Amino acid sequence: MYKTALEGRKGELADGEADRDEDLEVQIGNKFKRDAFLVFRALCKLSMKTPPKEALADPLLMRGKIVALELLKILLENAGTVFRTSERFLGAIKQYLCLSLLKNSASTLMIVFQLSCSIFISLVSRFRAGLKAEIGVFFPMIVLRVLENVAQPNFQQKMIVLRFLDKLCLDSQTLVDIFINYDCDVNSSNIFERMVNGLLKTAQGVPPGVATTLLPPQEATMKLEAMRCLVAILRSMGDWMNKQLRIPDPYSTKRFEDVENSSEPGNVPMAILNGDESAEGSDSHSEASNEASDVLTIEQRRAYKLELQEGISLFNRKPKKGIEFLIKANKVGDSPEEIAAFLKNASDLNKTLIGDYLGEREDLSLKVMHAYVDSFDFQGMEFDEAIRAFLQGFRLPGEAQKIDRIMEKFAERYCKCNPKAFTSADTAYVLAYSVIMLNTDSHNPMVKNKMSADDFIRNNRGIDDGKDLPEEYLRSLFERISRNEIKMKEDDLSLHQKQSVNSNRILGLDNILNIVIRKRDEDQHMETSDDLIRHMQEQFKEKARKSKSVYYAATDVVILRFMIEVCWAPMLAAFSVPLDQSDDEVVITLCLEGFRYAIHVTAVMSMKTHRDAFVTSLAKFTSLHSPADIKQKNIYAIKVRILFSMYR
Repeated sequence: MYKTALEGRKGELADGEADRDEDLEVQIGNKFKRDAFLVFRALCKLSMKTPPKEALADPLLMRGKIVALELLKILLENAGTVFRTSERFLGAIKQYLCLSLLKNSASTLMIVFQLSCSIFISLVSRFRAGLKAEIGVFFPMIVLRVLENVAQPNFQQKMIVLRFLDKLCLDSQTLVDIFINYDCDVNSSNIFERMVNGLLKTAQGVPPGVATTLLPPQEATMKLEAMRCLVAILRSMGDWMNKQLRIPDPYSTKRFEDVENSSEPGNVPMAILNGDESAEGSDSHSEASNEASDVLTIEQRRAYKLELQEGISLFNRKPKKGIEFLIKANKVGDSPEEIAAFLKNASDLNKTLIGDYLGEREDLSLKVMHAYVDSFDFQGMEFDEAIRAFLQGFRLPGEAQKIDRIMEKFAERYCKCNPKAFTSADTAYVLAYSVIMLNTDSHNPMVKNKMSADDFIRNNRGIDDGKDLPEEYLRSLFERISRNEIKMKEDDLSLHQKQSVNSNRILGLDNILNIVIRKRDEDQHMETSDDLIRHMQEQFKEKARKSKSVYYAATDVVILRFMIEVCWAPMLAAFSVPLDQSDDEVVITLCLEGFRYAIHVTAVMSMKTHRDAFVTSLAKFTSLHSPADIKQKNIYAIKVRILFSMYR
């Protein structure tokens, strides 16, 4: 490890030159900071080292990687103020540690995945103010990818993630900050909403008739753990609200102690939530951006995002109506250029429907298509390179007339950017069609008799105003297309989209996730390849470019209203059904605890409709309308209902 660290500086150490670019500090302590930087970098590099194939199934042979990850975990958990706030060290986390997480989150070795999760929770708890964009990428990749796989998850991975979420809730500030910075950011995935819905689906279990790899005891354990996480989320929201409003803990007073002990055996004391771990996790709150969170601005951002998602959902069903809705709602301008920019940059639109819309012959659609094509700069590009860039954002429609209109405009634009490439735009138009046919012929497994280079050259004779294009040019074009298929960005990413087609593609974050998944399918034990890592990093940079860099630290309790709007219905479903169907005391205790926290938060926030939904559902479970049918769980429900009345 020491040798690895020295190798990065051997040029400077050999000739004794003064530190240059890496040592920006000139204070007395700069040598210590430099050494800390070198050790951190060495650990990150060691954690990324790809071991031989025979070592992948043997943790003993992986000890170098595992020790490095364990040391990184300890380092981050005990990092001081300098490490958490220095731009140099935050830059090292982004440059080295993030790459380590990208590689190791795909590992099938549980100890590596578990350590990656532990490192990530330290980043979320202690470094989130300086790593907003990075956490926005890694949360879906490490946590939500596993959480949302309900039918055929890896049991050990899923349990690691569930325990991760339970631990995350110990810091009441973290969840609220996540909601503000991601669910209220139009360029970010709805992390809090997806987390709650993923927990609900896990708590409900595998749907009837769906094949699963889980054994019945495993599924029962997973459902119980998911319910614990849902209760922990409500508890965390209530704890944060109590702190902000300086409300005494309604459950800790002496007069309710007997009621609570009898109604909820084994209940976790609230003191745990206020212990060292919670205090330690919230230190990033004090180091966050000094800008106070403006509730009105947050509300406007949240409303804007919800309306934009509604318009995108409508577009993905009926493109013309979707565009009309977005224009009317002022989410997209009414000029062809603005609509084209939206179609080009909104990565969660259905690519097939974008192609259909661009191929329409109606006046507005035609103008939008022209503006869309004109937004590309093909200057200096090879012909096939230009087609690749052009077709990455949408799928060509199936109707020949629509393809004809789009490719005719493409040929015109390519020749305008490269006036010396062909004699006329007609040549580019015909060659574009020929390239698309070659691409289909070469890469469609249904085509048995593949086109040869000579066939391709023969098919394109006389297309340049009666003359032939140079044979070397056509042969080179054939070789490039045959080796490298022209495809959309999403062609490699279908697996995860099939698992989660509703709202999981915001910002293209799942592009990253599916690259990890695809590689694991190809080689169950191998780490992600360098090419895939590079592609992930490109997606990561795109996320960082689009996402607002300002980190908001939640301070106004009104933000809880928006969180409740997101989670109340899943929570009600998660607690009501098991309480009605189960007689297991642990399950009943968790359900009633969930009701208790939900009623408390909605009551204090004056959300009468939501509060009444929980109270009415709870009242039904008292069975007071039918005393003969009362069971022990109904008595517990009565006690919780009385407790609510007492502290209200």
